[in-house]
Amino acid sequence: MIAPSFFTPTRTAGDVQVQQFHSLILPHLDGAYNLARYLTRDAVLAEDAVQDAMLRAFRAFGQFRGGSARAWLFTIVRNCCRTAQAGKRGTMSLVIHESSLGEKAAAQLSQHPDPGPTPEEEVQRKETIAQVREAVEAIPEPFREAVVLRDLEECSYAEIAEVTGVPIGTVMSRLARGRAILAKELLPSAKAAEEQSRSSN
Repeated sequence: MIAPSFFTPTRTAGDVQVQQFHSLILPHLDGAYNLARYLTRDAVLAEDAVQDAMLRAFRAFGQFRGGSARAWLFTIVRNCCRTAQAGKRGTMSLVIHESSLGEKAAAQLSQHPDPGPTPEEEVQRKETIAQVREAVEAIPEPFREAVVLRDLEECSYAEIAEVTGVPIGTVMSRLARGRAILAKELLPSAKAAEEQSRSSN
């Protein structure tokens, strides 16, 4: 027996919008936090900024007109970081629950042996990560932002220009400068060569 049409569930515009938000925006949540972490240089402040950004993005999602969803979200994250750093933190937060699909995938992965690193390798990995994080955080803001967006989040030049509101040429210039500063800090040979050059002059 076929149920009467008025008992048939229908998808409202709100349901469609929520579904689109989940598919277009949520995949970039990790990148949003990564960006906020490097911009604020504060883990707690970054979490606050990302929560505020996700709430603002959800509320404003109806205004999204296509293009790069990642760049659109990162622009909001960047603005929220500025607001958070200025001491104007929002009080609202958005709680995102994991789906059952994620839990099933995690259960399947747990059945396989973990080809993890040895304790020595793990210590070395953490030291390297800490060293790179320190070096990136030491880069002055405009250049740090460009390096994080391009080299860590793999945004295109056009996306970075959209996020930062500057021309692509400026993006490329900032990126080159940021990479040079980072290389100077992370490459011992480059630092040693520079120190030797200074001592010989």
